[in-house]
Amino acid sequence: MSSKIFFLNGMLWSFIQQFSYQSITFSIQLILVRFISPADFGLIGILAVFVGIATVLIDGGMTSSLIRNNQTDNSDYSTIFYYNVFLSLIIYIILFNIAPFIGKFYNQPALENITRVYCLSLIFSSFGTVHNNILLKKMEFKKQAIITLPPMILGGFLGIILAVKNFGVWSIVYSTLATSLLTSFSLWSFGNWKPSLLFDVDKFKRHFHYGYKMSISTAVDNLFTNIYPLLIGRLYNPTLVGYYTRANSLMMLPVGNFSIILNRVVFPLFSKVQDDAVTLKKIFKNIMQIFFYVLAPTTALMILLSKEIVLVLFTDKWLQIIPIFQILCFVGLLYPLHLYNLMILQVKGKSALFLKLELIKKIIIIVSLFISVNFGFIGVLIGSVMASIITLPINIYYAGELINYKIFQQLKDLSLIFILTIVMSVIVFFFKELISQYSSIVKILFCTILAVFSYITTSLVFKIESAIEILIIIKNILRVKK
Repeated sequence: MSSKIFFLNGMLWSFIQQFSYQSITFSIQLILVRFISPADFGLIGILAVFVGIATVLIDGGMTSSLIRNNQTDNSDYSTIFYYNVFLSLIIYIILFNIAPFIGKFYNQPALENITRVYCLSLIFSSFGTVHNNILLKKMEFKKQAIITLPPMILGGFLGIILAVKNFGVWSIVYSTLATSLLTSFSLWSFGNWKPSLLFDVDKFKRHFHYGYKMSISTAVDNLFTNIYPLLIGRLYNPTLVGYYTRANSLMMLPVGNFSIILNRVVFPLFSKVQDDAVTLKKIFKNIMQIFFYVLAPTTALMILLSKEIVLVLFTDKWLQIIPIFQILCFVGLLYPLHLYNLMILQVKGKSALFLKLELIKKIIIIVSLFISVNFGFIGVLIGSVMASIITLPINIYYAGELINYKIFQQLKDLSLIFILTIVMSVIVFFFKELISQYSSIVKILFCTILAVFSYITTSLVFKIESAIEILIIIKNILRVKK
């Protein structure tokens, strides 16, 4: 199979897997928000930060090391497997013991028991991490989807049953535990890999030398990315955390899903051409333009239709998330620029530089928080947008130096897409005013049709390269599917 067909086949199954995953998850969430209060979602939002950081530390950057290293065998996988399981136990014990302090810090006594049960998912997940990474490294997305989707459905179904029976926040806790346990069991049963009874110290050192810097960098980034729900929960209340996490999840729906679909294919692809700067730059440019071409108009449309989207999806109980959601969309718009420039540092093995830049950017975020917290909850959100804007040139500069793709060149290549997005937004804004008397569903439907038509039409008129690339990719993917 040629590399192009291999890439397109990976894209197809990555899309199918992520679309199925998100459809199931989102459908479950739509049901849960009708039975569970924003405050209960806020409690899980607070704990999700701790679990997210713990997951990064358990991984130890080993995933990136395994994928980028083209010479791995069973001893590598077994060594990292035992490391992951052992570290998950250690971190769980730590979280178990600090659970009372978490409850006291947020003035939420219920968090003590919730933390001790919810964090068991870390141990359950660690048993399947390497199995999942092997499938990812081999780009076996079809098999990955077949293995991981059934546990998600079963776990989500359990959560819905418990929510209907008024289990409240525990519905989410038990659903998460069931999903993580069943996923690991499924990966062991059908993943075609079992660890051997060996631990290679030399190979562990090799992976750890690269991975620990990435792990610290990612953990710090995870902490600061999620510092807002932590801060909101402490300064305000869990209800606002629930509004924030729900708004952020809605914003990340297109951003996160599209990035996951691409990243599963792009990172291994970048790794294969890491020593060919010309090819790497070409692929990087195409991927970033395609991502931004899809993301920019999608984000703009979500901002314009935010009220209608919230009413249809979450009911008027969640209307308070609208301004939060609109502000966070601007952070999401910059996400691909941050993401792919940082990925260049990873595939080039610049983990020390990656860590250094992350620390510098976090200092900027701290300063931003220190200033914005004086302007209330909305001020903190606006501060997060400003921090993202200020730190972006740092990522672009160093990645651009490695592949000779400077900041002004990157922004220039995206400028026409940005202009067409503004044109589309103006058209949709005035059209929405003309149909203001119609229901939310009707406005979403007709505004979306108009947005897609106007955006694609202007793209083809101005011969936007990304539009043509997407059409070619779709055509080739359909051929692969046949």
